Amino acid sequence: MNEADALELVRSAIWTMLMAAGPAVGAAMIVGLIIALFQALTQIQEMTLTFVPKIIVMFLVLMLAAPFMGGQIYSFTEQIYARIQNGY
Repeated sequence: MNEADALELVRSAIWTMLMAAGPAVGAAMIVGLIIALFQALTQIQEMTLTFVPKIIVMFLVLMLAAPFMGGQIYSFTEQIYARIQNGY
């Protein structure tokens, strides 16, 4: 394994991590933005108001996106195993 192979492996790992975490992080950002806007408009500053909707949305998104996320991680794992088998 040379330096280029190591950099490619790290790049692929980071890309896989971003693709797998993307749906959950994106949903949390959107819900957080909507709740912040709602709190700013209504001047309701309840701390627990942010947690319950985010938890519910995150649970739903993770249920819906689990096959995609698992597929991304499985594909990366297969790629790593193929590289190990071929000796890089």
